[in-house]
Amino acid sequence: MTEKEAHVTVDDLTMAYGDFVLMRDLTFTINRGDIFIIMGGSGCGKSTMMTILIGLKAPAKGKVLYGEVDFWGADQQTRDRIIRRAGVMYQSGALWSSMTLAENIALPLETYTDLSPGQIREVVKLKLALVGMAGFEEFYPSEISGGMQKRAGIARAMALDPEILFFDEPSAGLDPVSARRLDDLILELRDSLGTTMVIVTHELASIFAIGSNSVFLDVSKRTMTATGNPNQLLAETRDPNLRLFLTRGEKS
Repeated sequence: MTEKEAHVTVDDLTMAYGDFVLMRDLTFTINRGDIFIIMGGSGCGKSTMMTILIGLKAPAKGKVLYGEVDFWGADQQTRDRIIRRAGVMYQSGALWSSMTLAENIALPLETYTDLSPGQIREVVKLKLALVGMAGFEEFYPSEISGGMQKRAGIARAMALDPEILFFDEPSAGLDPVSARRLDDLILELRDSLGTTMVIVTHELASIFAIGSNSVFLDVSKRTMTATGNPNQLLAETRDPNLRLFLTRGEKS
């Protein structure tokens, strides 16, 4: 069994808004190829954690290492270079409503690459095919379902062939069947492309179905209380708050 390689390391991190400390003493590792779940109850700072990881908000204390590079200790040019290798799918999909799916996916390619229009069209077709939406290039977001909008959002997040993909509540607003299809897609993409996935979610079905690693942010203690495979955490934990979150109070 090959030893896991750290992709992102969070070291002694504190998240705060002004004088209000949201979470402190956060230390965990996201390995290459992980489907890493950031989980916890409402208000624990899951989305804030993601904004720190993708460079939108600086931590109050501590480090975020991409490989060996101290992300927030680096200059802006280095941070931009690191984040260029990441893709983000926001909760709503965040597609431009006035653009077709092809135009949405082409936008980062037009902005950040020197590809010709013909090459960009080929990449767009490939990315949509990867998420099961071949032939939908000329559709507008309003013409497709919520689940398809999420898939198109993933295709755009993958446009620049990122090493790591971030998802903010990807299953939010989806029915159980569509949510499961989205989970299956995330697994397929990880297995076929080897991309590291970091997912903010509170959906238990997704956490157990796709999560290979995780961190639990305990809102009552304002710190993390566990990290590891979610299924293993459920089997082994003696922490009542973590067990309550992972079972939603169901009797075992």
